[in-house]
Amino acid sequence: MLSKLDHAPEAHVRGLRQQYIYPSQVENAIQRAVWKELEYSPLRLLNTSTGLLCDRAAQMSTFKTSAEYKELLSSTTKHSDLQTGLITDVVARYFRCVLLSHRWEETEAVLPDIQDKVVYELNGLGGIAKLQSFCKVARDAGYRWAWMDTCCIDKRSNTEVQESVNSMFVWYRHSALTIVYLSDVPPSSQPGALARRWTFQEFVAPKVVIFYQRDWSLYLGDRSPNHKESPAIMRELENATGIDARALVTFCPGMSGAREKLQWASKRVTTLQEDVAYSLFGIFGITLPVIYGERKQNALGRLLQEIVARSGDITVLDWIGQPSEFNSCLPAHITSYTIPPRTLAYLSEDDIHTQVSSLRQTMHTNRASEFYEQLEQLSAPRFANCRLHLPCISFRVMEVGRSRGLAQDTYYMKAEGLNDLLITTKEPLPLFSCARPSRRTLLLAPDLAEQPDFMDDTESTGNWRESESAVDDSQL
Repeated sequence: MLSKLDHAPEAHVRGLRQQYIYPSQVENAIQRAVWKELEYSPLRLLNTSTGLLCDRAAQMSTFKTSAEYKELLSSTTKHSDLQTGLITDVVARYFRCVLLSHRWEETEAVLPDIQDKVVYELNGLGGIAKLQSFCKVARDAGYRWAWMDTCCIDKRSNTEVQESVNSMFVWYRHSALTIVYLSDVPPSSQPGALARRWTFQEFVAPKVVIFYQRDWSLYLGDRSPNHKESPAIMRELENATGIDARALVTFCPGMSGAREKLQWASKRVTTLQEDVAYSLFGIFGITLPVIYGERKQNALGRLLQEIVARSGDITVLDWIGQPSEFNSCLPAHITSYTIPPRTLAYLSEDDIHTQVSSLRQTMHTNRASEFYEQLEQLSAPRFANCRLHLPCISFRVMEVGRSRGLAQDTYYMKAEGLNDLLITTKEPLPLFSCARPSRRTLLLAPDLAEQPDFMDDTESTGNWRESESAVDDSQL
């Protein structure tokens, strides 16, 4: 029809062509909008209307046969421009998706159980019953698509598992709604039931969350469209988790506040031990290999190593507990971060002025300037081959000796640029001075963790180490 208008002999008839767009142009624009929308959605979704599991190609095919698609195609071709805003709105509304957050039970529905089958027609026992109820609740709320982690990921495919774990935070963030199913909370429960083993990522990532009790009734009967906007529920969550309610609502992924985020996640309990670390990838905006079967300490160690490597933030070294076999600078368990992070004492302007004034009396201006330049030149903390490299400044030791009144394992030490020191160590130190020089060169630098290996021409000083340069990376 439009091609006839293009070739019509009358000018006014050809002018009518400018009021319309070719259907192929609209179809291409719609397809681009769909793929852009699905970019932030799970690879497979359950169609709550049909009960069928659909991959992305099937989702596209379903959309093309829908009344929404036909109406969009018809209305858009009648305009002189593509109406991209309308296309985006219709596509976004059609593909709105509900994700489930739940505690895994002994029997859960997995992908082979539901593939090429109608979910609603399956024997409703165990995990299947939970899946059916979830799909019905999502459908009754007006959502066409739903996702549940146990059955919408092909765990036989390592590639798919990798992509799913690393994309999980984005999927929950982009969801139209996340339903949190509290299988251990009975109907008509009283406030306080949210102190359960819930998933940190699956609550802070979504913008809209609704809690459901064991019988799929609303928690506390709260009918607000978003329980993140319910003062009563948010107060309860804040008390249960120790996380500020504002942070629960306005959470942003990334490296900022790494130590605090680790504290928030320290009570996390997972069915698979590696998931303690894997579930935090999105929290920190990190993409790492997923290796189910590796030890929990390795998974957590790789995560913490990446945080230090990317951010240079060494507050992750502030922990109490058992050291990891992955690296003794890191904890073996996430629970080691339960204690709040240390905070530096606040200094008023008067305190700062007093401290600066005292430094002027004890240190020459040129020496202070040199020291500041050394600090400026220090490299960022980093990991290499599972060893931590911390920047440090070394000081040449001029004299080591003993004196009366000191314990047997205590030495006095004079180092260039430092006040006199007392060093306590079980390792014997060589005694020397300017009058009795040593053949060895000793440099002092703080060692924060394990004892490193030393070269033959250097000497260990207990909790201190030696280095060959004034500015050095300490390898721990």
